[in-house]
Amino acid sequence: ILTAEGVESEPGAISLLARAADGSLRDALSLLDQMLAFGAGRVTEAETRRMLGTVDRAHVIRLVECLAEGDARGLLEAIAAADEFAPDYAQLLDELAAVLQKVALRQAVPDLPEDEVYAGDLLPRLAARMDSETVQLGYQIAILGRRDLPLAPGPRIGMEMTLLRMLAFRPVTGDERPVV
Repeated sequence: ILTAEGVESEPGAISLLARAADGSLRDALSLLDQMLAFGAGRVTEAETRRMLGTVDRAHVIRLVECLAEGDARGLLEAIAAADEFAPDYAQLLDELAAVLQKVALRQAVPDLPEDEVYAGDLLPRLAARMDSETVQLGYQIAILGRRDLPLAPGPRIGMEMTLLRMLAFRPVTGDERPVV
């Protein structure tokens, strides 16, 4: 995308800046100005994430894929990989919830236009692999886990427990019996 001033930018970068500005036009312009200086005139998603200190989207996608597979070991390995970048775990849970919301939208309306942030096949693939109840419950657990993060012994522990809760509390399907 080229802006009116001919600055090259990526849609994902603009979304990150908009979210960081939290509705303030002044903050958005300030962040954009900082990004232009930080990125030498380019506004790329990778550089924007680096400037804002956010986790690469690939880590979030990996977490959702592990949730879809019910892969606890993969979840813990993905958190360990993300932890190397000293992430803001509250923000990571926000991004996880945002992906689950997009998956839920895709499940409700399969013919939605392609998402500008995620690769064309990602959301339909996740929507097909996860049942809607699991997506809804995962979303709820993510936002409640974010709220409870300050109560955890540490941010990473809170993140891990939130993800493990998503695996532990899955809707019962017709062929499963509840454990008593």
